[in-house]
Amino acid sequence: MNEMQNPPPDLETGHRNTPRFAVSIAQNICDVQAAQRLRYLVFVSELGGDGPLVDHDAQLEQDRFDAHAVHLLLRDTTRAENDQVVGVYRLLTEKAAVAAGRFYCESEYDLSRLKASRLRLLELGRSCLHPDYRGGTAMMHLWQALADYVQAQEIDVLFGVASFHGTDLDRLAAPLSLLFHRHLAPEPLLVQAKGAGAVDFAPLPAGQIDRVAAMRDTPLIKAYLRIGGVVGQGVFVDHAFNTTDVCLILPTSRISTRQKQIYSRPLADG
Repeated sequence: MNEMQNPPPDLETGHRNTPRFAVSIAQNICDVQAAQRLRYLVFVSELGGDGPLVDHDAQLEQDRFDAHAVHLLLRDTTRAENDQVVGVYRLLTEKAAVAAGRFYCESEYDLSRLKASRLRLLELGRSCLHPDYRGGTAMMHLWQALADYVQAQEIDVLFGVASFHGTDLDRLAAPLSLLFHRHLAPEPLLVQAKGAGAVDFAPLPAGQIDRVAAMRDTPLIKAYLRIGGVVGQGVFVDHAFNTTDVCLILPTSRISTRQKQIYSRPLADG
């Protein structure tokens, strides 16, 4: 999912105009580049990430999976700027993953169990918001559109990597420990970190964790956990992106009726 868990405390209320949101699927290269420009702002300029296909001159954060993915775009139609995209989600279906050669996070996690489950899978990635739109309803508008797509495609399991900023595992010990103590995926869905960046993280004893403090700076992870999300085994330290990644897995069957109403109900603009 590549979602950063400690964004700056900018709020929509600080934006000059009341936002009016519209969500659509990218239809052409201009739409995709608008998503990539926002990703560059967040993942490269703000958080210090990089990658082999990042275009620093054009300020586009891009990779080889973009050509195969569905890109959800959140626009604020009140922005006077030409580039009105203020939020994005990248979605990769199983068919798209085959065309791309693999799912994005297969470089970090062994997805054998998920792929053998015969469940319909959708990988979420590169989710981010413009700094001016964090803390308000912008993400809920993206989630509503995501819920519509999931229903239309009859998806059984959502998954992807969620990222903590930084690679200091001692600093991240409390939130990571809490995830592995309380939210570890069941055996049939338990993916495993792999590769050079994989760390078989040893959780702190449960009694040493301040649960509230541990999850204070993880709003997006908390939101997924609240609706039934679980995590895979181990973490992946991604030095190129300056992140520590966990694999989040959300079977749609775990989302209660009430929770579905919360995350897929119609939202008023702003």
